[in-house]
Amino acid sequence: MLDDRQTAAPWPAAYPQGYAVVDVETTGLARDDRIISAAVYRLDARGDVEDHWYTLVNPERDPGPVWIHGLTSDVLEGAPLFPEVAAQLSERLAGRVLVAHNAAFDWSMIAREYARAAVTAPVEQRLCTIALAKELRLPLPNHKLESLAAHFGVVQQRAHHALDDARVLAEAFRPSLHAAARDGVRLPLLECRPLTEWYDSPVVPRAGYRPSQSQGSWRPARKRPACPYPNPGRYESDKPLMQGMRVAFSGDTSIDRELLEDRAVEAGLHVATSVSRLTSLLVTNDPDSATSKTVKAKSFGTPVLEESAFTHLLRDVAPARGTTVPKPSPSSE
Repeated sequence: MLDDRQTAAPWPAAYPQGYAVVDVETTGLARDDRIISAAVYRLDARGDVEDHWYTLVNPERDPGPVWIHGLTSDVLEGAPLFPEVAAQLSERLAGRVLVAHNAAFDWSMIAREYARAAVTAPVEQRLCTIALAKELRLPLPNHKLESLAAHFGVVQQRAHHALDDARVLAEAFRPSLHAAARDGVRLPLLECRPLTEWYDSPVVPRAGYRPSQSQGSWRPARKRPACPYPNPGRYESDKPLMQGMRVAFSGDTSIDRELLEDRAVEAGLHVATSVSRLTSLLVTNDPDSATSKTVKAKSFGTPVLEESAFTHLLRDVAPARGTTVPKPSPSSE
């Protein structure tokens, strides 16, 4: 492992002053799934551990894949509700960059729990250790946590246990951080925007507050006008995008997802919410992840592009047959 003496260059002044390495176990992967356990390792500016924290969370529903996380309904029955631990979690996240392995997932689950509790999550930036490993060009066989841990000689004791996964990630993040500092790598920090999807709650939140479906609900996905162009088929490498192509997105994006989707729609593409045999391409920065979209894309042979390549192609989308494409306005660049 690397230490301060091996960091040749001065420590980058632009690096964050502290980190909160997070792992959550959940009832599933969907928007309405819940957190059932959470762990946080607080690290200082150079990645040294300050303290750690762990809690179970009662999801008030079926615990989901018990064979993965091992947390049964009996174990979770007496656990606190998320609003009852939100303040403790906030204390450990405040003023720090949230670090997680596939950070888009952990952040989205945490943000939704805060939104349900009518509390703002005190997180402004996140860092995904998958993205950092790519920036460092680590020779990993895949982007699983166990591969990152093995690369740095970190021993996993209880995979899919939030506290041990957070420990493993904290131990692997420190040498990653020092390698980035040594090589002058810009950390792949992304903005975290608190969700505002939980709304119309007539009750002032308090300790033990339990929001219910009668007090609020998730807003439906934003409806977009139907794409006026026919689907020309799959994207072909080294050729331009064409109006009417069906584009799906998966995972974290450096550009805000809604803005990226808006730019695709403005260019004449169809933004799809799922992957099917008709999907022209999938845009993802983590093609090795096991999301439903990436798994389906592989099974269907759907072309996959990274975000940077996709945004480059967006600059010059080919017109649908018999039409012309208007030049994008400066605001859409």
